[in-house]
Amino acid sequence: QEEVTQVLDIVASVGRTGILTPVAIVRPVQLSGATVTNATLHNEDELRRKDVRKGDFVLMRRAGEVIPEVVKPLKERRTGAEEEFRFPSACPVCGAKVVREEGEKVWRCTGAACPAQLAGRLVHFAARRAMDVEGLGDRLSAWLVEKGLVRDAADLYRVRFEDWQRAFSRPAKKAEPGGAPELPEKAAQNMVAALERSRATTLRRLLFALGIPQVGEATAATLARHFGDLGRFMEATEDDLLGVRDVGPETAREIRAWTQEPQNRRLVERLLGAGVRPAAEQVDARGPLAGKTVVLTGGLAKLSRDDAKAEIERRGGKVSGSVSRKTDLVVAGADPGSKLAKAKEP
Repeated sequence: QEEVTQVLDIVASVGRTGILTPVAIVRPVQLSGATVTNATLHNEDELRRKDVRKGDFVLMRRAGEVIPEVVKPLKERRTGAEEEFRFPSACPVCGAKVVREEGEKVWRCTGAACPAQLAGRLVHFAARRAMDVEGLGDRLSAWLVEKGLVRDAADLYRVRFEDWQRAFSRPAKKAEPGGAPELPEKAAQNMVAALERSRATTLRRLLFALGIPQVGEATAATLARHFGDLGRFMEATEDDLLGVRDVGPETAREIRAWTQEPQNRRLVERLLGAGVRPAAEQVDARGPLAGKTVVLTGGLAKLSRDDAKAEIERRGGKVSGSVSRKTDLVVAGADPGSKLAKAKEP
């Protein structure tokens, strides 16, 4: 589904790694059953290639029915009042210098103490596929940073119950003049419970949550299976890392640099001190799915997609996102997509 809307503004959003991403703020539009109000423009090269400007009417869609994207501007509708976007020379959050290194596609904030980066790291840490702390999103993370309650992810486990109440508080609709805002208990209790649950996690989730450069979800799972426990991973040399499947020289260097940084080692120690206990990955190399490539499609009745993937890998299998000649099994749930149809082709 593609719809036309107008770009109201283009802003630079600062992510957890300091990268500035141009984001198009658009007039609200319905796409595939969702109201879309913004879309990433990825980086400067992509922005210039598509030539998207403030004030443009644009064609939009949701890539893969999920991620909002600008397909193209409708240049025939331009009036001449449209404005090209220019990246700021200073970070819009902390004011530090913004640079684009030679050979890179992105602009990056150089501020080591940039609050946007810390807030972004907290959101990533709490993501469903990371530590799965339900309710800890952008607004709440930014509030925690603003109030000085957290300096890193380990501080989340030390936030007082009263502070969580303040975080979720809203002014009473009929508050007495000068009265204190209502302090909700239920939302605070839910957050404390979510953090308590997250202490019992898996190594793959923790490695992904830490935001290590070059370590996405798949690489985190591979590292967890290879090293088995956090201590062995933290002490792994570059040569050790190069022995891991799908880990190349650049990734090995990035990981080793991260694990040897004192600040990062302190974070890991503080997380363990806060009661985070990442369980070792149990993989049965002789399991019923050993050597098999499995594709999942559709909704599963009793397991989330992430849990199903983990269970397959524990039994020796590998999960792929698409059907190919290497596919051995396709697990089809409710409303399967094109993957099932392709699997049935002769």
